Amino acid sequence: MGNSLVTDMASVLGSDIASLTHAGRRLEYFTVGWNLTEAAVAIGAGLFAGSIALIGFGVDSLIESLSGGILLWRLCASDASERREQLALKLVGTSFLVLGGYVAVDAGASLVSRERANASVIGIVLSVVSLMVMPLLARAKRRVAARLNSPALRADSRQTEFCAYLSAILLGGLLLNALLGWWWSDPVAALVMVPFITKEGIDAFRGDRCA
Repeated sequence: MGNSLVTDMASVLGSDIASLTHAGRRLEYFTVGWNLTEAAVAIGAGLFAGSIALIGFGVDSLIESLSGGILLWRLCASDASERREQLALKLVGTSFLVLGGYVAVDAGASLVSRERANASVIGIVLSVVSLMVMPLLARAKRRVAARLNSPALRADSRQTEFCAYLSAILLGGLLLNALLGWWWSDPVAALVMVPFITKEGIDAFRGDRCA
């Protein structure tokens, strides 16, 4: 009877893990699809308006798509080994660091050249929509990550959450530029992102489970 009870409990736990893993995969599929669309719109609008912050936001969306792909690789695996988990975590951390380097160099160059960005209504609308969607997606990922005890998925949820911060910073920069003509607000807004991006990347790359 004891063995039967243990077997039943293992079956329930296995079913629960499978359900959570499936939920995680759906969240990551949505992440990849959303961010590829977001990247296309942001980069296109950024190139048209000459906005480094908007282009940086689009590149962030591409990197978050990469992060989503990494998590899909992790969640679609037949095994959930610690080695696979740590590798996924390091790859997510690397994606943060790549983003931080890109934004710092591009925004710095824009400030030095005093490059002025045009007002972008599309960019403003995109940042508002992202500001509404990203916190909900990040919260859903955190819940699944906590129940699966997955540091990699938790780090990915932080990247999604960080996308909401970027949306707020981007919105502020675009509005200041559009309403007051403060050309420098766009690259400065981009540079504000860099320390936060870098810290998250270092934490994830080191395997910080609280990242």
